[in-house]
Order: sequence, then C-alpha cells, then structure tokens
Amino acid sequence: MPTLDIPTHVQRDRTLRVKIIDVCGLTCTFCHNEGTPVAVDNRSQVLSNFVTLGKSGRASIYAATNGADFLPAPMAADAEFGTVLGQLRDGLSLDEVHLTGGEPTLHPAVAKLTRIAAVQGFEIGMTSNGERGAAVLEACAEAGLTRVNFSIFGTTPDELAQVQHDRYRNAGLATKKIEALQASIAMCVWLGIKASANIVVLDHSHAERVHRLLDEYAPELSVRLLNSLDHGAESVDAIHRILAERGAVAEARYVTAGVSETRTSYRLPDGRRVQFKQIRPVRLPDTCTGCRFNNGRDCHEGFYGVRLYRDRAGRYLVGVCIQRMDLCMPVERFLDSPLRGEILRLRELEYNQLVARVAG
Repeated sequence: MPTLDIPTHVQRDRTLRVKIIDVCGLTCTFCHNEGTPVAVDNRSQVLSNFVTLGKSGRASIYAATNGADFLPAPMAADAEFGTVLGQLRDGLSLDEVHLTGGEPTLHPAVAKLTRIAAVQGFEIGMTSNGERGAAVLEACAEAGLTRVNFSIFGTTPDELAQVQHDRYRNAGLATKKIEALQASIAMCVWLGIKASANIVVLDHSHAERVHRLLDEYAPELSVRLLNSLDHGAESVDAIHRILAERGAVAEARYVTAGVSETRTSYRLPDGRRVQFKQIRPVRLPDTCTGCRFNNGRDCHEGFYGVRLYRDRAGRYLVGVCIQRMDLCMPVERFLDSPLRGEILRLRELEYNQLVARVAG
C-alpha cells in the first residue's frame, strides 16, 4: 500500500529487552524465543547442538543454527539484577526495559523484577500472551509496569490452532488460553495500563483470522500487525493485502533510530488505528560486516537492539542478534568492548541522518 507523503517521526532507541523466563504455555510455530533454545527440550543436548522443535511442541526457529551455547535461566529478583540493569542503563543511555520470555507473567517474581527495574529509573513494558496476567498485572502495575503488548493469535480454538503445535487441536485447552488472554486484557483496561495487540501474519491464508481479531480487539486495544520473520515477503505482502481489504489509509510513520524497527500507522474507515510494524535493513557497521546472514534474504531481523539473558550458571549475558547468538557475551565484557561504542555511534548517526532527511 502506498505510504508516501505522510509525516515521519524519529526517536532514538533506548530500550533493553530482558528475557526473564523461558517457560511458556503456548507453542507458536513461528516463535524465535529471543534466540535461545527452549530449555525444557534441550537439557540433555550437547551445547551448540540444540533442537529447533522438541517434545514440548515449542519452537525456537533459529536455535539449531544461531550458535547459541547456553540454556536460558529465569532472572533472579535480587540486587545483582538491579546492578546489571544500572550498568547497562549508564553504558548505553537506556531508559526503558521490556520484559520478554517465554511468557513473563509465568515468572513467580515478575512484580519484584518490575520493581527492581523501576528503581533503576526505567519505564517498564512487557510482551505477553496473557496466560497469568489476571493474577499478576495489578502487582506489576503497582511496581511500575506501564504498558503490555499482548500477542494475540485467535478468537476461537480453531484460529488459535492455526499457528500452534498440534497439541492445541484440543479445543478445551485452547479455550482456556483465550479466556486467560481476555481476562488479562480486561485487567489492563481496569488498571489503566496501556495495552496493545500484536498480531503476527504468516501469509494471506491467515487473513480471515486477522480480520476477526481486528473486529474483536481493535475497539479496546491499539493493534499492531507484525510480519513473520521466517516468512519474508510473503508475510509482508499479506499484511498489505489485509490493510487494503480493510480500506486502511496510511497516516504516519514512526522510525526508531539505531535499530531496525519501524511502524506505519493506518486509519480504518471507522476512525480506528492499526499499525504495521516492519523491519528496516539496519546493520551494525562493523559487527555485521562479513556475517553470513548479511544479505537481503537471510538476515531476518537486522540489528533490533540489545537483549539481556541469564544462563544456568547465573551469568548475565548481552546479545545483539537472535540469528547470531554466538555474539552473546557477559555484561562486563560487553561494556568494555568496541561493540558498545559501535551501538552508540550507530544510534546517533542514524538519528541525525533520519532527522535531516525528514526536515529536508
């Protein structure tokens, strides 16, 4: 769909994505699991020989090829976690923490982790499928949580099954997951937490599912359509077709300097807004040079930003690419490495270039 001649807004990336837990009750077929192997399926595997899809039915689409050499462990809600957040805040000029998983609401201390991040001066967001949100979001809000991006896959058990492992052919189980999501959304509305819906579109065969989701959730949530990383142009084309079918009109573009995220906001005929979140071809100028994925076909996410992990040995690790987990390094080494300066320089260079382009 044409998106020319619309206002463009530029902001610097200042977000740290923190994988607080690996456990998840869904089995999405397109899940990248923040680049890490699914722990429950790989405990007996030799390091660096992880499986992409195991007995649990959960997927981690890059785990067999991305060079990961550790299994993820839950973040500990302790003083060390706060210290690490503070070090990365100061080292990268960050002001937002985004909690991911797995499913963050399943972490038994998710509210404590939120509080620790808030004490360090961060604004706190979360990506969630809503499994346990009704039980924990009030405490998280009191601790400092301000935003939840809900991953929404279906309004009916059949729709949910379209993007899940065969285990979700069980209508009763799928119904429980959908009801838990609805309860979590209702809790956000009641608490005044800003809530949005992330809908991943694999291809146009999922158009009916997406239209139903837009009809059901758009009135109360900000809706974002996301292309599937491993479905490439087919996924992007499907989203454009769906937006055209809705009569959507592009009205603004939002670009985050220093990382690959960009969003275009569309207005529907009834006045509601839908955003299309896409990946720009952003690369780290030194680190990505020579990478085997550094081409228009194989690099799915580009440089999306900095991620924080904790491994089973208790180490805190920084990652910069879910397709190149071999680039992960301990926090202390990262802060002393050229990579930190490379990220900061890219952010400022892109910001200045994008602002000049918009102004000119």
